[in-house]
Amino acid sequence: MGRTRAMACVFLFVSLFVQATIEVSSTSSHLTPESQDTEGYAAKRTLKQEEQYAHEVHCSRERSRAAWKVIEEYLMPFVEREKYQISRKCKLHPDNDIFRDQEQHKIHLDVNEWRCGYCKKIFRAEKFLDQHYDNRHYDLLNVSHSKCVADLCGALHCDLVMDSNSKFRKTKCNPAAAARNRHLCESLADSCFPVNQSPSANRLHELFLRQFCDAHTCSGGRKPFSRGGQRNEKRNPRAEANLTTWTKNEALLVVCLDIHGLG
Repeated sequence: MGRTRAMACVFLFVSLFVQATIEVSSTSSHLTPESQDTEGYAAKRTLKQEEQYAHEVHCSRERSRAAWKVIEEYLMPFVEREKYQISRKCKLHPDNDIFRDQEQHKIHLDVNEWRCGYCKKIFRAEKFLDQHYDNRHYDLLNVSHSKCVADLCGALHCDLVMDSNSKFRKTKCNPAAAARNRHLCESLADSCFPVNQSPSANRLHELFLRQFCDAHTCSGGRKPFSRGGQRNEKRNPRAEANLTTWTKNEALLVVCLDIHGLG
């Protein structure tokens, strides 16, 4: 009886795996040229229009992504701890990111598998999905009200998260650039965390200066992110999708076999 149940578990797993394989194959078929313009979008754009759209947005998606990585790891844990609501007038507010909606519609299925959350097409790398967004979903960018978060990278030390070796590479400090970045950094602290607004805002204002602004100097001795940070995968809308169908089915088989003493 136990052997029969175990075999039933194995049969269930094989059935789920075959079904998942068929679904992935079906999804991958969306990559054909014939189906590129049929997934939820009736209107077709011409190549000329796509090229025009791609050049209208003068904002680095990569640096914007780096800015949000810094914000989410080195600022938001403290903001959440204070239960502070960042105003939309603050440039650090998520709604002010021109790429925010597109980034939230990225689904990271596997190491070499990214899915567009709008039309469900599959791509081998994130950079190809970025190109797809630039060409096919330009109309979903909030170009009228949103800002280029990449413009804040000087204040937020984005280079430290974009280049892992930059922490150890010595570069000649430019006093004028350091002064500009410090001024931008302090203006962010003033606009996002007004000192007279509340005790929480006052504490976050002070933290922002220590965490980001103090390091903008050529005198040395000050390091960015001196207050530390905290990664939180729940804050990443793509994190939940990282568990693939194969992993789920594999986990199901392990549990099934464990129940019948065969694991």
